[in-house]
Amino acid sequence: MKIFVTGGTGFVGSYVTRRLSEAGHEIFILSRSAQKAQTVVPWAQIEEGDPRKEGDWQGRVGECDAVINLAGSSIFTVWTDSARKSILESRVLCTRNLVSALAGSSREKILISGSAVGYYGSRMDDEFLAEEAPHGSEFMSEVCIKWEEEAQKATQAGVRVALCRFGIVLGRGGGALSMMLPAFRWMVGSSIGSGRQWMSWIHLEDLFEIFSRILCDESMSGPINCVAPNPVRNSEFAKLLSKTLGRPILLPGVPSFVLNMLLGEFANVVVKGQRVIPKKLMETGFHFKFPTLLQALEDLER
Repeated sequence: MKIFVTGGTGFVGSYVTRRLSEAGHEIFILSRSAQKAQTVVPWAQIEEGDPRKEGDWQGRVGECDAVINLAGSSIFTVWTDSARKSILESRVLCTRNLVSALAGSSREKILISGSAVGYYGSRMDDEFLAEEAPHGSEFMSEVCIKWEEEAQKATQAGVRVALCRFGIVLGRGGGALSMMLPAFRWMVGSSIGSGRQWMSWIHLEDLFEIFSRILCDESMSGPINCVAPNPVRNSEFAKLLSKTLGRPILLPGVPSFVLNMLLGEFANVVVKGQRVIPKKLMETGFHFKFPTLLQALEDLER
């Protein structure tokens, strides 16, 4: 397949595109700096352009068989008005331009578009959340709703659309785990807030396998929870991470009010959570290589 990718130089995108290239697919990555991108993803062909703006890059989309949409400004910041605007517009405008390019092509297409379990909002209860669960009403819920709505418009042009709602992606060399490891290695890591909030996560390798499945399985469309089947509470995550590293937890949990003071509304992302399950993947018989957190952490610490 010829696969066009936005956000292809990031933590998830660089891993997924490398694996897809190794599997024999031809990869095209959109970047605002072709020279810089080529050093990060040498296995891909680089299309220079800004995904938030229309441009010549859209012509390449029409030549490809599939699109993987991972672009978006980082949410790991204080949510000022300008940050909110960037988080929302970077996702909506990029997706809108991709859909416009897809609509102009006569070839059968697949759009794998990113989203997040933040779609469901913060849930402090033990409810299992499958794909049909209602959305939340917080800022991240609003972002995911509008992001998905833009992607779904591609179905009007006959494109098969998969909306991948990511949990916390665990992998080497980046992502949430890279931010946690230093503190736990120095024995200053601990749980956050009450520690009872649920964390829905997935190993990066399983995420790649989900993408591969979607590309070849025509039955895969609509919302797909890209999470492992065994979410854990934050306190359990901390215990398993410290066990894997062979480092004890010496400090009490970080109080929620401290994070609220430092991070504002963004603190909800870490002090609250969602107990999300991959119902659609399990119903299709998808095999998770790393179904439990301990298996995932032990693999990543080898």
